[in-house]
Amino acid sequence: MAKTAGILTATLGAAAFCVAWNTSAAAQQATVEGPRVSWDYSIWGPPRVASAGIEALARHVQERTGGRFTIRIHYGGALSAGPDNLDNIKLGAFQMATICTSYHPGKNPGLTVLDLPFLPLSDRRVHWRVHMAVYNHPYIVEEFRRWNAGLVLSILQPQSELMGRGRPIERLEDFRGRRIRALGGTGEALRRLGAVPTTMQATEVYNALERGIIDAVAFPFTYSFAAYRINEISSWYTTNLAPGANNCPSVVNLNALNRLPPQYRQLIEEGKEKAFEALVEAQTAAEQRDLAAWRQAGLREITYGQDVLDEIRRVGGQPVWDEWVRNMERQGVPGRELLDLVLNKAREYSQQAQR
Repeated sequence: MAKTAGILTATLGAAAFCVAWNTSAAAQQATVEGPRVSWDYSIWGPPRVASAGIEALARHVQERTGGRFTIRIHYGGALSAGPDNLDNIKLGAFQMATICTSYHPGKNPGLTVLDLPFLPLSDRRVHWRVHMAVYNHPYIVEEFRRWNAGLVLSILQPQSELMGRGRPIERLEDFRGRRIRALGGTGEALRRLGAVPTTMQATEVYNALERGIIDAVAFPFTYSFAAYRINEISSWYTTNLAPGANNCPSVVNLNALNRLPPQYRQLIEEGKEKAFEALVEAQTAAEQRDLAAWRQAGLREITYGQDVLDEIRRVGGQPVWDEWVRNMERQGVPGRELLDLVLNKAREYSQQAQR
């Protein structure tokens, strides 16, 4: 975790982490007055690149309030298993959490639009802005209101790649029969390519790969492979398949949010950009570090030619989008509207970035 201008003391106990600032330094930096408020945040897995955004947000609110508003991050599923986080947010068991829509697609079907494969979201800022636009769509806001939850920010999962053991996947036919841990739309795309997608929590993947229950893993590139030590038991990885990115936002209990004084709610809004910057910085550093380590360790790097990529996307991309829209519309979810929002915003933001 990045150092800041204050003195940071990390307290790790009962799988919990609390960003604690030196009192005198925080007092000098504090600009926002208000009551003492302490929130708990539930996330699975260890501190890692994916948690850099919420860590930056926690630092921001604590620094700006001189320690009067704190967000205490509990790692390792200490408060709740990942698939149960949304239920526990609804119950008010804690105030904030990370969720993944693909862990429980039936609870938030509209938001699974961001889990679709081969979306044009390779640019990080475009990716972020599209996610935030979808989070603010009226249907999505209402979809989460049913769970007494509001969407705060994306943890900006980068495009997935594959890492595995044994025979590498180099051509379209190599997918056939391969057991791959993959979630959401990425899993559906791989199924259409002939693979056998399997859903499991990230914390279960290492043992499954080591025991031969699965052949490969689809994880955000590169940091999730390193965070869960998948590279230690793998022999190959892909670099440019980019089949999709799991949508894993931070959510907040609406009762807790509404009880916050306006100045604290404003701090959360201000902290979103800091979260984005922290995520980009952490992802970039991790990718450079991880690739260097994997190459030194001798892992085989699979880079697909354009003809192979075109065939993979033809089979596993548009057909999945079309089927998703049909399924959503049958459920009364505005699937076409949401998919068009993603594609149109991605095009708009990409054009802005090129100017």
